[in-house]
Amino acid sequence: MMKIFKLLILVLLVTSCNSEKKKTTKVDYPEKTSLAQKDSKLTASMERGKSVYNDMCITCHMANGKGVPKAFPPLANADFLRDNQQESIKGIKNGMSGEMVVNGITYNSAMAPLGLSNEEVADVMNYINNSWGNDYGKFITAEDVAKTINK
Repeated sequence: MMKIFKLLILVLLVTSCNSEKKKTTKVDYPEKTSLAQKDSKLTASMERGKSVYNDMCITCHMANGKGVPKAFPPLANADFLRDNQQESIKGIKNGMSGEMVVNGITYNSAMAPLGLSNEEVADVMNYINNSWGNDYGKFITAEDVAKTINK
Protein backbone atom coordinates (compact mmCIF):
# COMPACT_ATOMS: atom_id res chain seq x y z
CA MET A 1 0.00 0.00 0.00
CA MET A 2 2.83 2.44 0.88
CA LYS A 3 4.56 1.73 -2.47
CA ILE A 4 1.38 2.54 -4.37
CA PHE A 5 0.95 5.75 -2.38
CA LYS A 6 4.55 6.83 -3.15
CA LEU A 7 4.09 5.97 -6.81
CA LEU A 8 0.85 7.96 -6.94
CA ILE A 9 2.56 11.00 -5.38
CA LEU A 10 5.44 10.69 -7.85
CA VAL A 11 3.00 10.54 -10.80
CA LEU A 12 1.10 13.56 -9.51
CA LEU A 13 4.32 15.50 -8.99
CA VAL A 14 5.61 14.75 -12.50
CA THR A 15 2.23 15.56 -14.03
CA SER A 16 2.03 18.78 -12.07
CA CYS A 17 5.53 19.85 -13.14
CA ASN A 18 4.87 19.06 -16.78
CA SER A 19 1.55 20.88 -16.83
CA GLU A 20 3.17 23.94 -15.22
CA LYS A 21 5.76 24.04 -18.02
CA LYS A 22 2.97 24.03 -20.57
CA LYS A 23 1.29 26.97 -18.85
CA THR A 24 4.40 29.16 -18.84
CA THR A 25 5.15 30.11 -22.39
CA LYS A 26 7.66 32.69 -23.45
CA VAL A 27 6.13 35.75 -25.01
CA ASP A 28 8.23 37.50 -27.61
CA TYR A 29 7.35 41.17 -27.53
CA PRO A 30 8.16 43.13 -30.66
CA GLU A 31 11.01 45.59 -30.33
CA LYS A 32 10.13 49.25 -30.32
CA THR A 33 9.40 50.80 -33.67
CA SER A 34 12.78 51.79 -35.00
CA LEU A 35 14.18 53.74 -37.86
CA ALA A 36 14.76 50.41 -39.61
CA GLN A 37 11.04 49.78 -39.81
CA LYS A 38 10.49 53.19 -41.36
CA ASP A 39 13.28 53.20 -43.93
CA SER A 40 13.49 50.45 -46.52
CA LYS A 41 17.09 51.33 -47.47
CA LEU A 42 18.15 50.93 -43.88
CA THR A 43 16.16 47.72 -43.53
CA ALA A 44 17.85 46.22 -46.61
CA SER A 45 21.28 47.33 -45.38
CA MET A 46 20.60 45.84 -41.96
CA GLU A 47 19.60 42.51 -43.52
CA ARG A 48 22.90 42.40 -45.42
CA GLY A 49 24.72 43.60 -42.30
CA LYS A 50 23.20 40.84 -40.19
CA SER A 51 24.59 38.31 -42.66
CA VAL A 52 28.06 39.89 -42.41
CA TYR A 53 27.74 40.00 -38.62
CA ASN A 54 26.79 36.33 -38.47
CA ASP A 55 29.75 35.41 -40.68
CA MET A 56 32.44 37.63 -39.19
CA CYS A 57 31.49 39.10 -35.80
CA ILE A 58 29.22 36.73 -33.91
CA THR A 59 32.03 34.53 -32.58
CA CYS A 60 33.44 37.33 -30.41
CA HIS A 61 30.52 39.72 -29.96
CA MET A 62 27.85 36.96 -29.63
CA ALA A 63 24.40 36.71 -31.20
CA ASN A 64 22.96 39.08 -28.59
CA GLY A 65 25.70 41.70 -29.11
CA LYS A 66 26.80 41.42 -25.47
CA GLY A 67 30.35 40.27 -26.25
CA VAL A 68 32.41 38.19 -23.84
CA PRO A 69 33.02 39.87 -20.47
CA LYS A 70 36.55 41.23 -20.10
CA ALA A 71 37.57 39.64 -23.42
CA PHE A 72 35.48 41.07 -26.28
CA PRO A 73 33.46 44.25 -25.75
CA PRO A 74 29.71 44.43 -26.13
CA LEU A 75 28.05 46.16 -29.05
CA ALA A 76 24.60 46.16 -27.44
CA ASN A 77 24.07 49.36 -25.47
CA ALA A 78 27.76 50.20 -25.86
CA ASP A 79 28.80 53.75 -25.07
CA PHE A 80 32.00 53.35 -27.11
CA LEU A 81 30.06 52.44 -30.26
CA ARG A 82 27.52 55.22 -29.65
CA ASP A 83 30.17 57.89 -29.04
CA ASN A 84 32.87 56.75 -31.51
CA GLN A 85 31.15 55.97 -34.80
CA GLN A 86 34.10 56.94 -37.00
CA GLU A 87 36.60 54.98 -34.89
CA SER A 88 34.23 52.00 -34.97
CA ILE A 89 34.01 52.19 -38.78
CA LYS A 90 37.83 52.32 -39.00
CA GLY A 91 38.09 49.38 -36.60
CA ILE A 92 35.73 47.22 -38.65
CA LYS A 93 37.55 48.12 -41.85
CA ASN A 94 41.17 48.04 -40.66
CA GLY A 95 41.09 46.13 -37.38
CA MET A 96 41.69 47.44 -33.87
CA SER A 97 44.04 46.77 -31.00
CA GLY A 98 44.95 48.26 -27.67
CA GLU A 99 42.93 49.40 -24.70
CA MET A 100 39.41 50.67 -25.01
CA VAL A 101 36.84 51.37 -22.34
CA VAL A 102 33.30 50.22 -23.03
CA ASN A 103 30.60 50.88 -20.44
CA GLY A 104 33.27 51.44 -17.80
CA ILE A 105 35.15 48.18 -18.46
CA THR A 106 38.64 48.19 -19.99
CA TYR A 107 39.25 45.78 -22.86
CA ASN A 108 42.67 45.14 -24.35
CA SER A 109 42.29 42.69 -27.19
CA ALA A 110 42.83 42.77 -30.91
CA MET A 111 40.43 42.58 -33.81
CA ALA A 112 42.09 41.68 -37.09
CA PRO A 113 41.09 43.41 -40.32
CA LEU A 114 38.16 41.46 -41.68
CA GLY A 115 38.71 42.17 -45.38
CA LEU A 116 35.28 43.73 -45.79
CA SER A 117 34.30 46.04 -48.61
CA ASN A 118 33.13 49.55 -47.78
CA GLU A 119 29.54 48.47 -48.46
CA GLU A 120 29.88 45.50 -46.09
CA VAL A 121 31.29 47.78 -43.40
CA ALA A 122 28.39 50.20 -43.88
CA ASP A 123 25.87 47.35 -43.75
CA VAL A 124 27.30 45.80 -40.58
CA MET A 125 27.49 49.25 -38.92
CA ASN A 126 23.84 49.86 -39.82
CA TYR A 127 22.97 46.46 -38.37
CA ILE A 128 24.80 46.93 -35.05
CA ASN A 129 23.71 50.57 -34.74
CA ASN A 130 20.07 49.49 -34.89
CA SER A 131 20.01 46.11 -33.12
CA TRP A 132 19.69 44.94 -29.50
CA GLY A 133 18.04 48.21 -28.47
CA ASN A 134 20.73 50.37 -30.10
CA ASP A 135 19.59 53.49 -31.91
CA TYR A 136 22.93 55.02 -32.88
CA GLY A 137 23.92 57.30 -35.69
CA LYS A 138 22.52 58.00 -39.07
CA PHE A 139 22.24 55.72 -42.09
CA ILE A 140 25.82 54.86 -43.11
CA THR A 141 26.73 54.41 -46.77
CA ALA A 142 29.78 52.93 -48.48
CA GLU A 143 30.73 56.52 -49.36
CA ASP A 144 30.65 57.46 -45.66
CA VAL A 145 32.98 54.54 -44.93
CA ALA A 146 35.39 55.62 -47.70
CA LYS A 147 35.48 59.18 -46.35
CA THR A 148 36.03 57.96 -42.77
CA ILE A 149 38.88 55.57 -43.53
CA ASN A 150 40.65 58.16 -45.72
CA LYS A 151 40.74 60.79 -42.94
